[in-house]
Amino acid sequence: MIASVTGKVSSHTKNSIIVETVSGLGYEIHLTPGDRLTSTVGSSKHFFTYLKISDQAQDLYGFLTIEAREFFTLLLTVSGVGPKTALNILSLGSLDTIQAALARGDVKYLTAVQGMGKKTAERLVVELKSKMQNVNVRADETSVIPSLLGEVIDGLVAMGYSQQEAREVVQSLDGEEKNSAVLLREALQRLG
Repeated sequence: MIASVTGKVSSHTKNSIIVETVSGLGYEIHLTPGDRLTSTVGSSKHFFTYLKISDQAQDLYGFLTIEAREFFTLLLTVSGVGPKTALNILSLGSLDTIQAALARGDVKYLTAVQGMGKKTAERLVVELKSKMQNVNVRADETSVIPSLLGEVIDGLVAMGYSQQEAREVVQSLDGEEKNSAVLLREALQRLG
C-alpha cells in the first residue's frame, strides 16, 4: 500500500493532479476539488493516500490530513459507497461539518453529493451515525452555514453553472457571519 506521497505538483487533470517525487516517479492522485485548487503546479505537497486496486485500474486518492483519509476509509465501509462517491462526500465541506451532518442524521445535506440518492444517504446515516457520537454538534455551525452554502449552490446552478462548478467555488467561501446574497456575490466574483 502506498501510504503517502511527497513531491512537486507537475500538472492538473480534470479530477486529479500529478505529483512528481524526488526520484522522478510521477503519481496521479485523485483529490477533492478544494484540495485540487490548493495544489498549484510547482508547489511541494505531502498527501496521505489510499490505493484502490480493481480489475480495471489502480487509483490513488490523496488527502491533506490523516483524519480525512481515515474518514474516507470509514465511508468506504458503507455498502454502495465507492471511492469516487466518498471523495464527493468529502467535497461537501469541512470534515467537521460532514461528520456533524451524519451525527444529526441530515439526509438532505448528504443528498447534495453528486450521484448520491436518498437511499444511499439514509444508509450512510444509519451505518455511521453511532460512530459520530464524539462529534461536537453546534447548532449554528451545522445548520445555518451548510444551508446558506446550499442556497448559494442552488443559486449558481439556476444561473447556468454546473453542480460541480458551484460546489467547488462554494467550498472556498467563508460562510461565517454572511448571508446568502453576500456569499453568492463572492462566488460569482471567483467564477468570473
